[in-house]
Amino acid sequence: MTDEAAFVKELISYEGKDKAFSKLLDLYQERLYWHIRKLVITHENADDVLQNTFLRIYKSLPNFKQQSSLHTWMYRIAYNESIRFLEKNNKRPTVSINDGNNTYINNLVSDAFFDSKEAQLKLQQILSELPEREKQIFQMKYFDDLTFRDIEDIINIKESTIKSSYYNTVKHIEKNMLSVQLLSKTQV
Repeated sequence: MTDEAAFVKELISYEGKDKAFSKLLDLYQERLYWHIRKLVITHENADDVLQNTFLRIYKSLPNFKQQSSLHTWMYRIAYNESIRFLEKNNKRPTVSINDGNNTYINNLVSDAFFDSKEAQLKLQQILSELPEREKQIFQMKYFDDLTFRDIEDIINIKESTIKSSYYNTVKHIEKNMLSVQLLSKTQV
């Protein structure tokens, strides 16, 4: 976006709001979907959270102070909506970590929207075993190509902590990529 301030002004104006919001959807819907999808895992859940995200964005646009980029602000909303969704669903009975990892991988393997190449499955299996915060930081940096500063704005953790977490996760992935044994479809 060459002139973000003008676009934001258009988004909050009465006359151009709907047309500008439609343009915003075109620009960011897919990117936010995949950001959310990495957090909530399934397509159906990601669609629900994405819809809630864009509703919150639409309602909150008049309050956008432009202290960060529009992109970062929307990612923060998507992140917060994903966390709300996960917290709401954590009220259900919990499963052991191994059951959770098997369920996670099973959901990926059976999902029509997931490209199940072996390396990608290995990466996802390693990520599923990480603590949630480390997994989220890695996904935002590696998959969403966000800057460390943007991630700091989104999850409200110091940039130095984010960098440390990211690089430690990268080392962990490199170390474990060759040793991960994939579950066969009959095991999942």
